[in-house]
Amino acid sequence: MALATIARTRLRRSRGSLSSYTTDREPISYEASLYNYSLPYLTNEAANCNISYISGIGKTEFPSIQGRGYRATLSSQFPCTQKIVENSLSEHEDMKYPGLEATKPGQKPRVVVLGTGWAACRFMKGLDTRIYDIVCISPRNHMVFTPLLASTCVGTLEFRSVAEPVGRIQSALAQDPNCYFYLASCSGIDTSKHEVYCETLENFGQSNERHRFKVAYDKLVIAVGADPLTFNIKGVKEHATFLREVNHAQEIRKKLLSNLMLSESPGISEEERKRLLHCVIIGGGPTGVEFSGELSDFIKADVSKQHAHVRDCIKVTLIEANEILSSFDVGLRDYAAKHLTKVVTVPLGVHLMRGTVKEVEKEKIILSDGSEVPYGILVWSTGVGPSEFVKSLNLPKCPGGRIGVDQWLRVPSVEDVFALGDCAGFLEQTGRKVLPALAQVAERQGKYLVELFNNVGKQNGGKACSTKDISLGEPFVYKHLGSMASVGRYKALVDLRESKDTQGISMAGVFSFLIWRSAYLTRALSWRNRFYVAVNWATTLVFGRDNSKIGS
Repeated sequence: MALATIARTRLRRSRGSLSSYTTDREPISYEASLYNYSLPYLTNEAANCNISYISGIGKTEFPSIQGRGYRATLSSQFPCTQKIVENSLSEHEDMKYPGLEATKPGQKPRVVVLGTGWAACRFMKGLDTRIYDIVCISPRNHMVFTPLLASTCVGTLEFRSVAEPVGRIQSALAQDPNCYFYLASCSGIDTSKHEVYCETLENFGQSNERHRFKVAYDKLVIAVGADPLTFNIKGVKEHATFLREVNHAQEIRKKLLSNLMLSESPGISEEERKRLLHCVIIGGGPTGVEFSGELSDFIKADVSKQHAHVRDCIKVTLIEANEILSSFDVGLRDYAAKHLTKVVTVPLGVHLMRGTVKEVEKEKIILSDGSEVPYGILVWSTGVGPSEFVKSLNLPKCPGGRIGVDQWLRVPSVEDVFALGDCAGFLEQTGRKVLPALAQVAERQGKYLVELFNNVGKQNGGKACSTKDISLGEPFVYKHLGSMASVGRYKALVDLRESKDTQGISMAGVFSFLIWRSAYLTRALSWRNRFYVAVNWATTLVFGRDNSKIGS
């Protein structure tokens, strides 16, 4: 205790000497215990760890902390000149913190999963927790059923109907004392030490204070998804809304309802009213088309009755550079275009526009031909590409910039690292094409990888660097089962061809809509979500959509 008291006193003095020197360049790390923060998810492990108090402040680069373990620190940005940095060095460079350490002989191997998307959740759901312990790290604690996300924007479905907590997907994360879920983002990976470095999303009561930690793994599964493609067009990130997360759908819904009510206010000019009520969607893929159809249904069934003063001003425009639904059969594309634009002379249909966006401003879009399109809501849906985190990783990349994997979804040249879903693609030397960023692909990869892991674990290959002499079984093979898309007014498209160049069943209409709904209802992650979705659909059919604006 005396040593601890002396160490803390010296640390406070060291902090005081630095208080007048601030910069945004050099991170200085302090021991978490000095801030008296409660970290309940570290409590079980803390009792078994060797907690040492430091007697000085050293220049600590976060990724350079030694040991295959999990250690935590609260970090602030302090500016220091080179002289101050040199003076702050002490003999106690290696600071130790409580947390998960590398697994020991006799303990179950630890699988660390980055992400909670389709691939990650399908993998975690089937992983045998009698063989492995799981640690999931993600900036969200739920999975989003993305095919139905567009329906939540207009009130056809409630937001909780398309979200499933990871603790329900894999109960071990909520109940097993050696399995954890951490709400954080991964900032780096050290494959030689078998460690991942993370940072929580929330501050700990002070600005610039975020909790940093690292986790040791035996096997690492990277399934962090992808980011929307903006093609580096100016103004997209600042003014457009994407449709990939529940918070995106919530933002669209709030803005839509706000614009509807604001447009009815006295003194609003006719030009401004039309701008507020102009909903523009960029991208004619399945997401853009389905959202356009949902908006069209909302206008026809609900806005025309509940906002009669402005129903003739609201408009939906879908802008696509080429053909909408390019992966579908030509006949289905034509059907979708005719159905979306039906009765466009009154505000019930969707206006299709062919063009390329040059720049996005706060209230208007500038196209490549110089024409301007004013908007009240702008939804950007032009596909996805590798995230900044994936780009930053020192791992092999496939064409397109995703993490490169072999036929078994392993990352070559590193031990015990696998990647799947939208963040991964086959390397060129495999002779395979990079698969499209679809939920179907991610789910199938998750199902394949969990079978591989369970098989390897039964052969005692779960520990780090222990699979060299173990057969991984058959490589992953993807077979496309078809595509579906709703186009509004109880119509949908169903294309069951394996590819654009093969023959197969394709249909459109009311029967296809029933297939579309049945397929997504059965694919929902749990009976809880299936019940929510079915009840929401029935409620909307009988009572219409709710247009209450809740929250600011």
